[in-house]
Amino acid sequence: MRALLQIGRAIDRLNTAIGRWLYWLILVATLVSAGNAVVRYTFDISSNAWLELQWYLFSAVFLLCAPYTLLRNEMVRIDVIAGRLSRRSQAWIDVIGTLLFLVPIASAMVVLSWPVFLHKFQSHEMSSNAGGLIVWPARLLVPVGFSLLLLQGLSELIKRIGFLAGVAPDPLDRGHEKSAEALLAEEIATSPEEDR
Repeated sequence: MRALLQIGRAIDRLNTAIGRWLYWLILVATLVSAGNAVVRYTFDISSNAWLELQWYLFSAVFLLCAPYTLLRNEMVRIDVIAGRLSRRSQAWIDVIGTLLFLVPIASAMVVLSWPVFLHKFQSHEMSSNAGGLIVWPARLLVPVGFSLLLLQGLSELIKRIGFLAGVAPDPLDRGHEKSAEALLAEEIATSPEEDR
C-alpha cells in the first residue's frame, strides 16, 4: 500500500504543478478578451484568431485544471448531505463514485478523443472561420485533460482506500480549510429548526 500511496503523491505533485501553472491562463484569457474588445470598438478591427485563442485558453484551464480541482476537493458535490455523514461514509461514497463514474467516463473520453485528435493533427485542419487557428491543439486538450483527470481519480481512490484501511490519513482533512459548501452544511446543521 505504501508504494501505491507514493504513486498517488507523485500524481498529486504533477497535477498541482500543472494546476498552479495553468490557472494563470485565466488572466491571459481575460487580457486577450479585453484587448480584443478595446481594439474592436476603438479601431473597428477584429480577428477570429483572437476569439479562438480565448476559447483555447478557456478550454485549457477547464480541462487541464480539473484534476487540480479534484485534488483540492473543490469539485461540485452535495455537501449539505455528505457533510452530515461520517468521514468513513464520505470516503466510501468517493470510492464508489470514482469506480462507477469517474474512471469509466474519463477512460472512455481518452479512448474516444484520441483518434479525433490524430485525425485533426494529420490533416493539419484549420478553423473554418476566416483567419482562424489550427484545430489540433484544442483537440489535444481533451485526451490530455481526461488522462490527467483519470490519474488524479486513481490517486484519490488510493488515498480513500488507504484511509479506510487505516494506513493513510483522512484525505478530506485539510486542517481548518473548508469549502463554502461545507461551511453552509455546518451552518444549516447547527441552525435552529425555526430558521430553516
